Amino acid sequence: MYSDQGLDGASARLHAMIRGRPGHPRRARPLTLNTWEAVYFQHSYPRLIELADTAAEIGVERFVVDDGWFGSRRDDKSGLGDWYVSPAVWPDGLEPIAAHVRARGMELGLWVEPEMVNLDSELARAHPDWVMGSAGRIPPEQRHQQVLDLANPGAFAYLLDRMSSLVDQLQLAYLKWDHNRDLADPVHRSGPRAGRPAVRDQTLATYRLMDELRQRYPGLEIESCSSGGSRVDLGVLAHTDRVWASDSIDPAERLRIVPGWATLLPLELIGAHVASERSHTTGRRHDLSLRLAVALFGHAGFEWDLVATSAQERAQLAAWVRLAKSLRGLLHSGELVRLERPADPGTACFGVVAADRSQAIFLLARTQTSPQYGTDALRPEGLDPGVRYVVRRLALAGDEGGPATTLAGSVLMSAGVAVPDLRPDQAHLYHFSRY
Repeated sequence: MYSDQGLDGASARLHAMIRGRPGHPRRARPLTLNTWEAVYFQHSYPRLIELADTAAEIGVERFVVDDGWFGSRRDDKSGLGDWYVSPAVWPDGLEPIAAHVRARGMELGLWVEPEMVNLDSELARAHPDWVMGSAGRIPPEQRHQQVLDLANPGAFAYLLDRMSSLVDQLQLAYLKWDHNRDLADPVHRSGPRAGRPAVRDQTLATYRLMDELRQRYPGLEIESCSSGGSRVDLGVLAHTDRVWASDSIDPAERLRIVPGWATLLPLELIGAHVASERSHTTGRRHDLSLRLAVALFGHAGFEWDLVATSAQERAQLAAWVRLAKSLRGLLHSGELVRLERPADPGTACFGVVAADRSQAIFLLARTQTSPQYGTDALRPEGLDPGVRYVVRRLALAGDEGGPATTLAGSVLMSAGVAVPDLRPDQAHLYHFSRY
């Protein structure tokens, strides 16, 4: 990729290419709640009903049941590959929760990891020859799991049948397709290609499985999760509709992760969730306003036990959901702008400008203590210098926003707009709209 307009110019061309694909998602990206950091493996009908009700209350549009719904999968050590609903956890099946979710106006999604298997599973015991690796030995385990050889016709047929049955029975709109370990000893264990290299065959078989499902169920969306960022490329994007950029939802980490991934991918393809105050992966604590501001930039959603939130927090979350819905048309069609701030190196700033320059949204965050007093002005780029813009700092949880100011695009891009002082791990959102 070449651009005479810097890295953002290269990203703009890549985004235009990706958005021009026939299969690129066209409808508004549904606000999503994924259950993983809310309940982990502790599934039950009453627990998920309560979570679904709370999600619907604040305006969530897609409810995704994560790992723990199948086989003996009460932790990550067993059951992977047994894609049948666990009668011990869901004695009436998943149909009741599916019906309840749809009755509350939401789509239903489900977590799967088709390419993987626990050796402690009915599938591995019945078909050890389907486990990828050289005959006579088993590759080292990673996350207690092995790779299932999808190029084996029997394994492929089994997975296509099970995934199809789940989509049929539950009327699924979405599959969160995970891939939580690297390929090790990647050769075929059995069949006509036994002992031969398997990476290319495995990749093509995975794509074929995804495509068969999408052909059978038009409208079905698939996320390439892959333990957060392990399979995010243009190859898999030809068969999927979203990627999970990282298992770290820590907003301080995401301030680097999302603009980095967005070098290649437009924001509508990058899952961006609001998590609980204490990060699951880093243990750090962050104010809700920072978590909300950062999660706006992407395919927005939640990874949080919303049942445990207060009435005040739920009101703030509902307001943010309304904001996300009002801005996703801009965020998911405009051009990415990442600002260098040499006068204030302790800050991060990036945003999206509409293609017609009629509006823009920018996030300004402080990442570390400043060596100087105050925060340097915000000087957006990409605006129309001859147009006057109404500039407003948007309200977030704990931040009431600011009064509107009207300035010419030329003034904004040269002198900038004054901003309040920011402490580390604080962020503000600024919206620019044509006067």
